[in-house]
Amino acid sequence: MEVTGRIKVINAEQQVSASFKKRELVVTTDEQYPQHIMIEFTQDKTELLNQYKPGDQVKVSINLRGREWVSPQGETRYFNTIQGWRVERLQAEQPVAQQAPPMPAAQTFEPAANFNEEEHDDLPF
Repeated sequence: MEVTGRIKVINAEQQVSASFKKRELVVTTDEQYPQHIMIEFTQDKTELLNQYKPGDQVKVSINLRGREWVSPQGETRYFNTIQGWRVERLQAEQPVAQQAPPMPAAQTFEPAANFNEEEHDDLPF
């Protein structure tokens, strides 16, 4: 899956445990009702965000992750994570200048050479 939009926030890397680190990215989508999507990058993927800054237009490849957790009281809860694994910079779209269609070749406008007015025309009008 992919999310495209403009980077709003790039958080600092967090060392969650001795063997686990993560970094969060927030992308604002370019829709009628923009969404602020938080995407989590983990382990070696955190370094992918070093070359980006807020305001960059990007396409982020993601995976949806879900997990179940049972509390000590026996209550079951479910959590979802949006996990990023690739980021691509999108080029800002340049406005295209309105151009006239190409002019047909000059031969298109030359009169017919073999036109014979005495030739019978069978068209009814």
